[in-house]
Amino acid sequence: MAKKITEKKPLSGNSRSHALNKTKRQQKPNLQKKTINGKKVIISVKEAKNEKKSN
Repeated sequence: MAKKITEKKPLSGNSRSHALNKTKRQQKPNLQKKTINGKKVIISVKEAKNEKKSN
């Protein structure tokens, strides 16, 4: 079981059509399973890139 170490949550807002209908929508973060130091974790891709750059 991978451990979720990121604190990112979905963003919420409205989706607007050309007729100006509004409906609720969510933008979900790009979470992926990665192995770091032999441990499986769920981390966002943006955080994983920063981890790779810092090493």
